[in-house]
Amino acid sequence: MDPTDHPLRLAQQPEADALLSRSPLAALTGMLLDQQIPMEWAFTGPYTLAERLGGDDLDAHEIAAYDPEAFAELCARKPAVHRYPGSMAKRVQQLCRYLVEHYDGDASAVWRDARTGDELLGRLTALPGYGTQKAQIFLALLGKRLGVRPEGWREAARVRGGGLVPLGGRHHRPRDAGEGARPQAGGEARRQGRQGGQNLREALKSARRGAPGGRAPRHCPP
Repeated sequence: MDPTDHPLRLAQQPEADALLSRSPLAALTGMLLDQQIPMEWAFTGPYTLAERLGGDDLDAHEIAAYDPEAFAELCARKPAVHRYPGSMAKRVQQLCRYLVEHYDGDASAVWRDARTGDELLGRLTALPGYGTQKAQIFLALLGKRLGVRPEGWREAARVRGGGLVPLGGRHHRPRDAGEGARPQAGGEARRQGRQGGQNLREALKSARRGAPGGRAPRHCPP
């Protein structure tokens, strides 16, 4: 498999995107960090943290138990994981503590047995740092890119502007294709893959600009 062929291409850095694609906790953390900074910076944050913690993935138990001051320093070390590393360090630890308390530290358990889109949306909204809009965007990512599609997931996501754009890549189907359509192949599939990744990034950015006047809502104090 092409090392750049990952379901999530949000960091625009192969190693960071690979981590996002294989690690549920990294994906949740990247979405948490995605406020008031460029999206690529936010979704590179989990890879940066994993490197600084000396592992190839994030561990909710480890982060939850980490000394808060030391973890804040870890996040603030240049290049910082966020514009406001101290505030976001607290939120990342709050997220991990919640996952430890409610899901034994297993981030994928948030969606693994969700029966409906509304149930999954409720679980995501309950996560520290996740409001309704952030939860809807992440639910759409789960469905569009990671194949997590409980009944009614599209309706529950209700992404601003009519939903995320069609997927690209090997599993792309034309907008008017039925369930029996065959995946595209060769150069056209690669072209569609690149376009799909770009379109997905634009859709996310558009959703983040959902506040009146096109300005992103402020979630994180300076």
